Amino acid sequence: MRTGTRLRHPARVLSSIATALLAAGPLLSTVPPFSQPGQALELRGATYFQRAPWKVDLVSYNSIVGQPSARYYFTVELPQDAGASLAGLTIRQSRGVDNQFRFSPERTEAFVGRPRQEGQAIAVEASFDQRQREVRVTFPEPVAPGTTLTVMLKPWANPSVSDTYMFQVQAFPAGPNPSPASLGFATLRIYDPDWR
Repeated sequence: MRTGTRLRHPARVLSSIATALLAAGPLLSTVPPFSQPGQALELRGATYFQRAPWKVDLVSYNSIVGQPSARYYFTVELPQDAGASLAGLTIRQSRGVDNQFRFSPERTEAFVGRPRQEGQAIAVEASFDQRQREVRVTFPEPVAPGTTLTVMLKPWANPSVSDTYMFQVQAFPAGPNPSPASLGFATLRIYDPDWR
């Protein structure tokens, strides 16, 4: 006499599984689309990152008061599992004595990689709101997850007063009604010239 579990015929097993899936159909259809990998999180008509970039690095090789032709490099790493492409950034000055120095948004550039390790150029459009002290950067072709990108801003000149300047940065996912993700603050130190 044999003991143990009796094996069922494979066809009957598959039939049972199919029946169970059909019965669960209404439940399965309620799983939101953003739970599937590679898709943006959409909630109440807004788009979110599944895993947002969480920081921004700022580098400048021009750190003297009033120095012309300065360039500020803002680098963001978009996670592979971000769930949405990057549609744009806002960069707002939140600290610094000089709140009048201007940017040249038409000269804004973007590329894959980091400063001095520039890769492929990325199409970019930018505008500057002097009153809000904010640069808005948009990418006509959103940047894919898994990309490290750098946006280069060009002010007319460095601030006229030495200080620690800070910029609040937000990232926007590609999709309807994008909800911004805060990347924190980027710090820029501007020094008086050393005449000694």
